[in-house]
Amino acid sequence: MAAAVRLLSRRRRGLLASLAALCLCAAALPARADVWVVVPVSSSVKAMSQKELVDLYMGRSRAFPDGTFALPFDLPRDDPGRAAFYKALTGMDLAQINSYWSRLMFSGQTLPPQPLPGEAAMADLVKRNPSAVGYLLQEPAADKGLRVVLVLKSAK
Repeated sequence: MAAAVRLLSRRRRGLLASLAALCLCAAALPARADVWVVVPVSSSVKAMSQKELVDLYMGRSRAFPDGTFALPFDLPRDDPGRAAFYKALTGMDLAQINSYWSRLMFSGQTLPPQPLPGEAAMADLVKRNPSAVGYLLQEPAADKGLRVVLVLKSAK
């Protein structure tokens, strides 16, 4: 009887170890997270292409496709949401993006998008400013005063 209990106990430990390893592997996989690019509902912009958004967020343009002034907002420098956004938008990681902006700022060519403390602040500011454009990692509710102009699909 004691041998059967030891055998069952070994099997349970093996099963628990396998389960723990599986959980660790699943946690190490990159999460798939779409990014919703938003403007206020009062904006004349109805949709944007990925190239137009790259031009705005990489400092190549300061206007929406219709020619109106655009004010892009960003998350803080080392925010994981910012990393997901730029990876989905440009394919570059944060180190590359930060290096890109450091070079542009040093040369005096342009300034990066204004960082905000978080997604809630971004949604609130974009909602209140007709020139604003921002991004969220969760789809905004229909009644939030925001219009989705592009959904960036992250790499699987």
